[in-house]
Amino acid sequence: MMECWLETWDGKRLALPRTLEWTFRYGMGTPCDSFSVGCIWNEAAAAVLADAVRFAAQEGGQRRFTGVVDEAETVWDGNGARLTIHGRGMAALLLDNEAEGTEYQTATVGELLRDHAEPYGIQTVGGAGLAPVTGFSVSSGESEWAVLYRFARYCHGVEPWCDEWGRLRLDGWQDGTRHIVDGKSPVLSAGLSQKRYGVLSQVVVRDRAGTERHLVSNGAFLQRGGQRRKVMVLPQKTGYEAMRYSGAYQIARSSEEETVLNLRLAQTWAARVGDWVELRLERPRLRGSWRVRSCETGVGRGGAYTALELTERGG
Repeated sequence: MMECWLETWDGKRLALPRTLEWTFRYGMGTPCDSFSVGCIWNEAAAAVLADAVRFAAQEGGQRRFTGVVDEAETVWDGNGARLTIHGRGMAALLLDNEAEGTEYQTATVGELLRDHAEPYGIQTVGGAGLAPVTGFSVSSGESEWAVLYRFARYCHGVEPWCDEWGRLRLDGWQDGTRHIVDGKSPVLSAGLSQKRYGVLSQVVVRDRAGTERHLVSNGAFLQRGGQRRKVMVLPQKTGYEAMRYSGAYQIARSSEEETVLNLRLAQTWAARVGDWVELRLERPRLRGSWRVRSCETGVGRGGAYTALELTERGG
């Protein structure tokens, strides 16, 4: 049974009645995770809704979501009052708040968390091994999430994310549980998308003086007739963002969603982001190991379901 509750700005906790329908969405990177829950509502507690700032849910003692309340909607009809809560994961606080321009002579992970995560009550897991970065700049007006993402992803190759407890994870995406989907699985639908738009065939990286030029090719895409070249000019401060401006990195990013499988099953929590799904389906004939890049699961009028976005490349 799903248990949900709200927390107000002054620390009060309000347990929600039994949910009639709910949806949780998870993904890698942005946009951040989101949720929607609906339940029968007691008007006596309506005054508390305006003070609700946080949402949490657990099932069977396992935390399923921790996030920010974006909207609380109450509807009255012949069946009484009904409440629907919408919101996002804790990464929303980092996306919604802009940073002040700063020049770090040497930026440490501790300094960046102190300035760009802790002011919003964000707790962190991992990151102790991320080395200091010399000459790290923060532009005025960029989101706090963008600051932390650049430091973790471009400087150290670690993609940050927020877990079900709302904690900022700087220890990278770990390989999750492996699942088998075969003819006995409750598959409702499967859709395979093979994209060409956005995939890079070549990347040219140059310096501003024009003295250095590097060409990186995507051989597999070129063999299939791909023609999309990108030219990048290295900025003056390129040391800490070298990974971002490397041709191999740009090609890898463009190819991540070249082949995407959307799978829908008639059950909740069929898999989670980071898990691997081994496909053994005959109709349609689908094989191989695919990694879950995004997941939506819930219970509604159509019953229980999980919608998975899978990629062969793994993310």
